[in-house]
Amino acid sequence: MAKLAMKYRRHRRYLWMAYGVLGAGLGLLVLAGWLAVQLTVTQRQAPTPQAILVLEGQTSRVRFAAQFSGQHPSLPLWVSGNPEGQALNETIFRQAAVPKGLVHYDGCATDTVTNFTCTVSDLTARRIHHVYVITSDYHMGRARAIAAIVFGSRGIVVTPVALAAPDRAPESPLRTVRDCLRSLVWLATGKTGASLNPG
Repeated sequence: MAKLAMKYRRHRRYLWMAYGVLGAGLGLLVLAGWLAVQLTVTQRQAPTPQAILVLEGQTSRVRFAAQFSGQHPSLPLWVSGNPEGQALNETIFRQAAVPKGLVHYDGCATDTVTNFTCTVSDLTARRIHHVYVITSDYHMGRARAIAAIVFGSRGIVVTPVALAAPDRAPESPLRTVRDCLRSLVWLATGKTGASLNPG
């Protein structure tokens, strides 16, 4: 009798675990569908980018962004990254004759997830719904995946602008999965987990 009761309890535990996995899977499907609809509608409403966002990381990205800004002189530009590099970044934009009032610096980002979570409120407040995102080509896949969740949840679509980095291999898909999970946690809690997993 005791063995039968133990077997029954184990069976119930597995059943609840299966329900939990099924529920989480359905929740993710619903979220993915909602984000897809949100981004499709936004793309139709704002087919042309209204701003530029460069994920700082490397000076080469900032130099490229300065040149790119010269080709789109009416678009405001956000630099998301380490505030310690701001003086150098200001010099780069000044040398490229990018108007000072056009460039905004976000100093709260510490990694790729926070590149997006730190800028999304500012962009939303300015009613920006379509953004050029500049980063290195090896990094773009992860950046786009995070943007789809973080920016997509606020009705912002991105047009990727990849800077060639032939000496770097594409990033591991595991990093993308990790940061997508962090982005989902941010959606649910407002916390990014950056202190636990920088990079």
